[in-house]
Amino acid sequence: MEARTHLQLGSVLYHHTRNGDQARGHLEKAIPQFEDVKFEAASLLSELYCQENSVDTAKPLLRKAIQISQQTPYWHCRLLFQLAQLHTLEKDLVSACDLLGVGAEYARVVGSEYTRALFLLSKGMLLLMERKLQEVHPLLTLCGQIVENWQGNPIQKESLRVFFLVLQVTHYLDAGQVKSVKPCLKQLQQCIQTISTLHDDEILPSNPADLFHWLPKEHMCVLVYLVTVMHSMQAGYLEKAQKYTDKALMQLEKLKMLDCSPILSSFQVILLEHIIMCRLVTGHKATALQEISQVCQLCQQSPRLFSNHAAQLHTLLGLYCISVNCMDNAEAQFTTALRLTTHQELWAFIVTNLASVYIREGNRHQELYSLLERINPDHNFPVSSHCLRAAAFYIRGLFSFFQGRYNEAKRFLRETLKMSNAEDLNRLTACSLVLLGHIFYVLGNHRESNNMVVPAMQLASKIPDMSVQLWSSALLRDLNKACGNAMDAHEAAQMHQNFSQQLLQDHIEACSLPEHNLITWTDGPPPVQFQAQNGPTTSLASLL
Repeated sequence: MEARTHLQLGSVLYHHTRNGDQARGHLEKAIPQFEDVKFEAASLLSELYCQENSVDTAKPLLRKAIQISQQTPYWHCRLLFQLAQLHTLEKDLVSACDLLGVGAEYARVVGSEYTRALFLLSKGMLLLMERKLQEVHPLLTLCGQIVENWQGNPIQKESLRVFFLVLQVTHYLDAGQVKSVKPCLKQLQQCIQTISTLHDDEILPSNPADLFHWLPKEHMCVLVYLVTVMHSMQAGYLEKAQKYTDKALMQLEKLKMLDCSPILSSFQVILLEHIIMCRLVTGHKATALQEISQVCQLCQQSPRLFSNHAAQLHTLLGLYCISVNCMDNAEAQFTTALRLTTHQELWAFIVTNLASVYIREGNRHQELYSLLERINPDHNFPVSSHCLRAAAFYIRGLFSFFQGRYNEAKRFLRETLKMSNAEDLNRLTACSLVLLGHIFYVLGNHRESNNMVVPAMQLASKIPDMSVQLWSSALLRDLNKACGNAMDAHEAAQMHQNFSQQLLQDHIEACSLPEHNLITWTDGPPPVQFQAQNGPTTSLASLL
């Protein structure tokens, strides 16, 4: 009884007070005792050590507990998961994968196919993070078979299926395959609907190794909204992305009132990162800036969240700077983001956008050539993403256009079109069509120019992409004027005027916000507050 009392006191002090020393004292007394008490105490004590940044004390404690818990399946599996998570937080994914492999084999031996699937899916998630795609494919195939063959609690089975499908969907999205992912995404959405109709059975599994849940039902719902937003964003269905973001954020707000799980803040940050990019495309810079500030505030509350998202934050600020034509600040933000990331896809995305900054500045040829060499889509492209490779062709086309090498520009842009049409990348399609239309206009081929600009305008309206609409309407105005179509020219000029006014008002509003000063932040944690003051002067010429 004494051991159980020490465990209960330690647990209460750990969870409900700030008295770490006393909690540690009770838990340490509980450890040499009976099996279940000993393992629970070891688990809680290692959590406490981690909170106190004593990870090196937590690891041997967990290893020892794992070593002696082989006859207690529930605790053996739980402690393996806990140590794997600790290694993951330390970015030691190789050790984490090894432990998850050990857990999968142990679960198989003790007859728990359910927990074996959880270990393997967790390992698959880490392999995806490590970009070890050759190892991911056979592992996901095996997981798919285990999940389908397992006959157990319906909620547990469906939650395994959600985990499996989330990995498949993110794998496709990482590869920039927006069209290919649709069947998987549809299955995932049906799966979450099935889960929401099922009632939690109170019947405990007969095998103690099965006593695990991947995520609560409500968290899974938010996660499915999140991957749907990621898909809509990549495909260029921005209104759909907005709709699902609103639903997800509403659900998150409700959950955060009852649950302080750090995963909810991660979901919130990733949702905001995607919706910020949508706002910048749809011409809502002021809202985007306020949401960037919101991400900063969330990151201020959690050093881990900040270290995981600092590069993305600076990338978003770089994109905002481009939208308000602050090119020096954009360069500084992207350079900071490059310094902070080791993620290959994000690196390629940043480099592509930095190249567009150098193209607009017009006098940065040396830097531009060295950047373009590093993201050459014709050979040795650094990442497997279809979407980023298509974007690299577009950037080459843009550069060739600005240099007056029109045939070369057309070759690159046709390559972008071929790739973006293959995977329904609507924004890239619209950008390529309008730029091709511009090239044909410059070359005096008005009919061909019109054939490009009209579908570009239709697609841009559907997205809706404000800068492509502005560009297309200017071209339509000039084309119709050149062809003597006075009425159509007047209509296009009116459209151009409306888009210019909208963008100009939004530009002025964004630049007058105190948060606009964030564009000068390139070092350390996010600034705590912003005083309203005049930000750097910004040229509006590029918008008009």
